[in-house]
Amino acid sequence: MDLLKLREQIDAIDEQIVDLYEKRMDISRQVAEFKIETGKKVFDRVREDEKLRKVKSLTHNDFNSRGIEELFEQIMSMSRKLQYRLLAEHGSMGNLPFIGVGELSEKARVVFQGAEGAYSQAAMVQYFGDKVSSFHVDTFRDAMIAIDEGSADFAVLPIENSTAGIVSEIYDLLAEFENYIVGEQIIKIEHCLMAVPGTKMEDIKTVYSHPQSLMQSARFLNGYSWQQISMQNNAFAARKVAEDKDKTQAAIASEYAAGLYGLSVLQKGVNQSSTNSTRFIIVTNQKIFLKDAGKVSICFEVPHESGSLYHMLSHFIYNNLNMNRIESRPIEGRNWEYRFFIDFDGNLSDSAVKNALRGLREEARNMRILGNY
Repeated sequence: MDLLKLREQIDAIDEQIVDLYEKRMDISRQVAEFKIETGKKVFDRVREDEKLRKVKSLTHNDFNSRGIEELFEQIMSMSRKLQYRLLAEHGSMGNLPFIGVGELSEKARVVFQGAEGAYSQAAMVQYFGDKVSSFHVDTFRDAMIAIDEGSADFAVLPIENSTAGIVSEIYDLLAEFENYIVGEQIIKIEHCLMAVPGTKMEDIKTVYSHPQSLMQSARFLNGYSWQQISMQNNAFAARKVAEDKDKTQAAIASEYAAGLYGLSVLQKGVNQSSTNSTRFIIVTNQKIFLKDAGKVSICFEVPHESGSLYHMLSHFIYNNLNMNRIESRPIEGRNWEYRFFIDFDGNLSDSAVKNALRGLREEARNMRILGNY
């Protein structure tokens, strides 16, 4: 058997495949023009399923059958993307229900979760300025309800910490409420151990803080046998210790919270990472985005079948969009099914972004734009 001759035969076949592929794509272009004229949808799942069954039946073994299925799934996916692009060129992208604005209102009322002295308050002040009109609520859900009902224009919510990871509840609330991200603010986190004045380290028996703050300070806390109790917010923990005036209690919170509640800082920087930061999102119930926004967040569900997520992600590849985050959360009431959250670079006015979103909207389940910021 001559390997060189075999390779020559493969090269000849590959040339035929390329020629046939280009012919097929040219016909796909004609199909797109017909769909533009008649208003038909690009994605026809019934037609594609029939095509896959037919081409698989032409093969002679199970291995080739699976290979042909994967090959034609890709070919049909590329045909759809060509058709989406042609729709865009003909101005048939459809309108995205978001309005671009130059800036957020200076007279806005802002809500944050926690008590005075919370990191959320610090993020709010950094984003909106120290003269912003604001109030605070006990839970993340309360903050979402406040903007949903209109008692606040914007909410400031933590979504990710560089040490402890995502705040999963925020992702679930973004899927539940019709609210939208319009900005983000990253602040450095430095946790401090604090207690009522006169407290010594050996007096402490119980430490209060938010679960993520306890996690971020685990290396420090592991050196002591203190009971760790979770609170809804660091500032709540500081306030409780101040109100109880009990030297056996301590809190982990910001230095600002210690000053606000009259507590003594026993040790600074108890979080193990010196680069610990938290990313906060600015959320509103208005479908707006800043005109110079550079990041888009979306969520969607996919059919519970092989390759479905890959096909969704291919819309970013074919439109040259840089995807910088993907998270998944279980869908309530549907065991082992997940909702995916994706952040990618772009602006809702960009044609590539519109093209990708058009394809995702047609092919994914319950696709939602969560914001552009």
